[in-house]
Amino acid sequence: MEFIKAFIVGGIICALVQILMEKTKLMPGRIMVLLVSSGVVLGAIGLYQPLVDFAGAGASVPLLGFGNVLWKGIKESVDQYGLIGIFRGGFNSCAVGVSAALVFSYIASLIFKPRMKKK
Repeated sequence: MEFIKAFIVGGIICALVQILMEKTKLMPGRIMVLLVSSGVVLGAIGLYQPLVDFAGAGASVPLLGFGNVLWKGIKESVDQYGLIGIFRGGFNSCAVGVSAALVFSYIASLIFKPRMKKK
């Protein structure tokens, strides 16, 4: 049952983002920033954690989940260290995920030899 809930919630999130991409003229980078920022806002007002508790990876893996993790890290760090926690919390909570993304994208660039498209 966990897999079904994760699949349905993750699929709904992906479908909504696909509709956003198809129906607006927003660039993909702006959509990514919108998703992360939305995850932060939903986490800050307490709406995203119940979704993560219900759907597990279906809600924590998309970019909304990344924003929620950033929010939780910053909140905990501000509670512990004060104002400097604003800058410290995001790094502590997401360091492994960001590092993995950088390492794996670098490895992929070595394997596939990226190049610019000619116009």
